[in-house]
Amino acid sequence: MGDDEALLSIVTSANVACGYHAGDPSVMRRVCERAAERGVMIGAQVGYRDLAGFGRRFIDVDPRELVNDVVYQIAALDGFARLAGTSVAYVKPHGALYNAIVTHEPQAAAVADAVRRYDPGLPVLGLPGSAWLRTAAEAGLTPVHEAFADRAYTPQGTLVSRREPGAVLHDPEEIVRRCLRMVTQGTVEAIDGSEVRLTVRSLCVHGDTPGAVNIARRLRKEFDAAGLSPRAFAVPAPRQER
Repeated sequence: MGDDEALLSIVTSANVACGYHAGDPSVMRRVCERAAERGVMIGAQVGYRDLAGFGRRFIDVDPRELVNDVVYQIAALDGFARLAGTSVAYVKPHGALYNAIVTHEPQAAAVADAVRRYDPGLPVLGLPGSAWLRTAAEAGLTPVHEAFADRAYTPQGTLVSRREPGAVLHDPEEIVRRCLRMVTQGTVEAIDGSEVRLTVRSLCVHGDTPGAVNIARRLRKEFDAAGLSPRAFAVPAPRQER
């Protein structure tokens, strides 16, 4: 759905679909190999079992089943990462699951439990102020506050639904200005013009956004010029025994 080859030459970390909302074994192996060749850290992008909807539809899955689904996805991608000489370095929920666990406590706890059981040393990405990151921290995981380069924010600091106009940003100039402001000032302008405070440790560009390669390239150039060159997640440590 996007130009993986080009993006992997720009980004420092890649969120890789694990077969439930996108991808398959051949895709996962190819992307892991390309990422390893370029020194790009591999993140397990776990989602609902929803290939038809690209994981962007909420599913009221039993939390006990969700634990198993998340473990399954991390392990599948980690297997291909290990064939490429590396391993999964972090975990990031995708799409509807990402948005649901901003407030959905049982599912947030299930995802945290899955990561903790698989490898408690894996950092986890999420929306600042979310139930997910709070639950992850309580489970002993390392939460990483994430912001989005190409998405609009609500006044509450959540993402504007993709069903709403203006939810996805496309103008590279606007995106660069917003991202520099988010990183240097810790604020972003919400869709209603109000100011939202947020902490940014990781910045996401969606590979399926039209013009994603150009956006990522412009961001990397401007961040480097401003002395804010992004760095990859640390090289994964050996997996911890449970």
